[in-house]
Amino acid sequence: MKKILLPTDFSENAYNAAKYAVQLFNGEECTFYLLNTYTPVLYDNEYLVYSASQPTLTEIYRNKSMEGLERVLRRIKRNFKNEKHHFEKISSFNLLNDEIKELVLKKEIDLIVMGTKGATGAQEILFGTHTVHAIKKARCPLMAIPAHYDYKAPKEILFPTDYEVEIPKLLNILKEIALSHSSKVHILHVYFGVNLTPTQTSRKKALGRAFKDIGHHFYSISEKSVTRAIYDFQEENDVDLLVMINNKHSFFENLLFTPVVNEIGFNVKVPFLVIPSKKRK
Repeated sequence: MKKILLPTDFSENAYNAAKYAVQLFNGEECTFYLLNTYTPVLYDNEYLVYSASQPTLTEIYRNKSMEGLERVLRRIKRNFKNEKHHFEKISSFNLLNDEIKELVLKKEIDLIVMGTKGATGAQEILFGTHTVHAIKKARCPLMAIPAHYDYKAPKEILFPTDYEVEIPKLLNILKEIALSHSSKVHILHVYFGVNLTPTQTSRKKALGRAFKDIGHHFYSISEKSVTRAIYDFQEENDVDLLVMINNKHSFFENLLFTPVVNEIGFNVKVPFLVIPSKKRK
């Protein structure tokens, strides 16, 4: 049974991510953990000052959290009846990313699915702060769902890679999604005028073997930045899911964690699956 963590702040954006998750795994036995944390990223000064004299304040926060989780659960069950799907509500007085870290280990979570509003404001920040931190620290695959994205089966999957990272065992989540939806995986490499090293060539072949039962195609694009290549591919082709492996030594972190989007704007308009290169301790 697949175990999926659904963080929520009770916004429509978070509900939209939950909607995507239950539809993506419609045919699978799953346990979904609905998570709400009710401590702000920056602790409330008023809470710190008065909590000692008002011991019931924690209960007030928790009750509101549990009520919100119950509303979300009722809404999901009303709109997406599925006997294969089971839900657990988790309300925690904790920082979101600390709680995610603990739950991934404790519950052996297979996938985190959370919403992101994408680029906003004049500076076009890539993702919300919570999402960026969650991606950076995630010990398991994490899927970010853009705001207002309507579910579409991931038939066409774009997988940019520099062939610098060994194929992680956690790539299985991508293979499972591709197999269950008869997807085609487009493996994109940006070529900078230098031939692949023997190690890169070996890893490319390993990817081919990993996807031997899945429709896939290799692309090599030159004279473009990685950002431009990804942007252009999405503009020229129907892409339903973008997938990357997160490794601090790869191009991924430079691409994703730039605080301000460059001249193109790395605007992710489709669900974005981030796979850590290995389980982190």
